[in-house]
Amino acid sequence: MATPLYRSLFDGAMFVLLCALVVTLVIRGSASLGYQWQWYRVGRYLVMVTPEGLVAGQLLAGLAVTFKITAISMILALVFGLLAALMRLSRSWSAAALSRIYLEFIRNTPLLIQLFCMYFMLAPILGISAFASAVLSLSLFEGAYLSEIMRAGIVSIPRGQWDAAYSLGIGGLQTYVHIILPQALRQILPPLTGQFISLVKDSALVSTIAIYDLTMQGQAIVAQTFLAFEIWFTVAAIYLAITLALSRLATTLDKRLRARYV
Repeated sequence: MATPLYRSLFDGAMFVLLCALVVTLVIRGSASLGYQWQWYRVGRYLVMVTPEGLVAGQLLAGLAVTFKITAISMILALVFGLLAALMRLSRSWSAAALSRIYLEFIRNTPLLIQLFCMYFMLAPILGISAFASAVLSLSLFEGAYLSEIMRAGIVSIPRGQWDAAYSLGIGGLQTYVHIILPQALRQILPPLTGQFISLVKDSALVSTIAIYDLTMQGQAIVAQTFLAFEIWFTVAAIYLAITLALSRLATTLDKRLRARYV
């Protein structure tokens, strides 16, 4: 039977071999295209050295915009998702119907179309900027998926928890805040993390409405320098680092929640 150390070494060796295979295929493919790698030119688009000190390059400037859009959209998506979930679970048929219409419309139309409708149709009417249009579109889109995740987490809590709260004289709002939602969070944290990671990747679509996020900055640099492979690999690596960090943070939070409530 294989020991844990042997399995770890084997997995590490297979990972290195896979990376080497991918690198080899990329190098051979670029060689067949006659592409000349110029990685030394990428650094200035990340960090530039000026007489005043280090200054963020175009890619890091775009990354800051991506972070801002993603952070605001995450908060609003949680608000929209929780409201939609509570409306679905309410006894009001009108609230449930309104939530259902919202879910079906958002989930059955592409995000790109929603962005265009928000930016070209609703933004002039509402008088909002491209940035606000992007944030609102992403929030509504991700909120629809989060609402079903939250609803499933709330429904998964045993009925006895509600009965115990009511027997102690705890109101409905306090029951949700102090008893139901903390327990539901443990159940929905993995899919919640996956949806937040999707939000980070979906935010790349805001480049289609002239917002200079990370993806748009990458497109601009490629158009100026023709460093297609180098820039897009760098952009992909940045997105990968962000999503891996989110996954790690969620894992740590999940362990703490389970240790606290188990």
